[in-house]
Amino acid sequence: MTQQSVASPQPGAPSDKLDAAVLKVAGVVVLGAIMAILDVTVVSVALPTFQSEFDASYARVAWTMTGYTLALATVIPLSGWAANRFGTKRLYMIALALFTIGSGLCATADTISELIAYRVLQGLGGGMLMPIGMTIMTRAAGPHRIGRLMAVLGIPMLLGPIGGPILGGWLIDVASWHWIFLINVPIGLLALVYAQLALPKDAPESSESFDFLGMLMLSPGLALFLYGVSTLPEVGTFADPEVWVPMLIGAVLVVSFVFYSFKPRHPLLDLRLFRNRRLAVASVTMFVFIIAFMGAGLLFPSYFLQVRGESTLHAGLLIAPQGIGAMVTMPIAGTLADRVPVGRTVPFALVLLAAGFFTFTQVGPETSYLLICGSLFVMGLGMGGTMMPIMTSALRTLTGPEVARGSTLVNIIQQIGGSVGAAVMSVILTNELNGSRPIPGLTGPNGEPVTEAGLAIAAQQQPELAQQVPDPTLIERGLAFAADSFATTFWVAFALVLLTFIPAAFLPRRRERSRSHDDQPGSQPGEPSTPAVVH
Repeated sequence: MTQQSVASPQPGAPSDKLDAAVLKVAGVVVLGAIMAILDVTVVSVALPTFQSEFDASYARVAWTMTGYTLALATVIPLSGWAANRFGTKRLYMIALALFTIGSGLCATADTISELIAYRVLQGLGGGMLMPIGMTIMTRAAGPHRIGRLMAVLGIPMLLGPIGGPILGGWLIDVASWHWIFLINVPIGLLALVYAQLALPKDAPESSESFDFLGMLMLSPGLALFLYGVSTLPEVGTFADPEVWVPMLIGAVLVVSFVFYSFKPRHPLLDLRLFRNRRLAVASVTMFVFIIAFMGAGLLFPSYFLQVRGESTLHAGLLIAPQGIGAMVTMPIAGTLADRVPVGRTVPFALVLLAAGFFTFTQVGPETSYLLICGSLFVMGLGMGGTMMPIMTSALRTLTGPEVARGSTLVNIIQQIGGSVGAAVMSVILTNELNGSRPIPGLTGPNGEPVTEAGLAIAAQQQPELAQQVPDPTLIERGLAFAADSFATTFWVAFALVLLTFIPAAFLPRRRERSRSHDDQPGSQPGEPSTPAVVH
């Protein structure tokens, strides 16, 4: 901490309260965070709309999410270096501007490929908003208030998962899908003005060299590997070069990065930090959890839209209980993380998560909404009690410069997990739906046979189609098959949730003392401590 920090420690015991100066800065960070998080949750509701608008498979349109999160993972490590090089205020405003411009371009997309490209641009801005914003906040609040800070910021951040699907559904229903991106433009402009007025000025500092070679291996490697995976449902076999060639090149690049990362003094990802047992356990727990939770989370609105025939607004409202549940437990978990070992609290949260998740492995075309919404609420309770405690505990055991590198590592693991989850779950669902029985003599606009599940889903979104089908049992069988396809995909996610219990069993059950660099004599003021956050 420098003497110019917004919240300078006073003689005696430091106060745990967040004063007005900290909350003023927090307003800027929260506004940017809500904008970025809203964009993720808004798009999750729009995926079925993208399918019909661009005549693309679910695995293809899911790349509007996968490409975005891969872009986040690309710029997160760059943000720490750039913050020192250019200053946090200037970089934060650049990220806001980039995100806002990307949002406007998304609304102009004429093809799914253009939309994916613009989403990547949007992600380059969104990826810097979270880590730079949290660096600014941590400098303002001090290390002794990280848990309380995350509890306070967690609630408004959760407005994104609650309000995003509702707002997105309403905009699509009353206007068009373009407005789910255009809505970011005025918010972005407001955030830019607020940031200029509220954020304290900071001067650029000498910075470490950036590992551009590592970035050129990891980011393209992940993108190529996931592209090959997502192409599988369309071509139907691993033997097709469009599948195995990008997967092979991507795997070689990622493996090469792992071996290379131990050589530079300042690697893109400091994998040497995994020697810290608590960070390693927390990272594995987080990675498996994110794949299951974020991947399956994309499917909830699609189930309501495609199987149950709900409007996008109703689908958004039906998803809201999950965000409300997380809002209940997140502030409690943030406070407990400063007092109780996470090994004693996280397993209980995971039990709630698993209990809620199990319902979705049994979904059918007419499953009770009361049961589904209740299960989403229970899942939210579990999620809110899982994420922040794990990351707070892991970073608390790091020292000095390790804190910034550890935070970068954790943030990238989150984004990679989200990318893998979105790609894998969409591929499994698409592959399951493709197994539906084709209807003899009926082909779509692209000349491919129409399946019973495909016809049933189309009829849910366009009821007039059902009246043109001579045999009503085709719709019934198609909906039952589509529901089973979702249930099968949810079984995979549920198995991953159960797998999370294994690393979670090794989380610390004794209270660990903070070893943050700010608590240590001789720490460098240029090394920001950035707590990991869920994006």
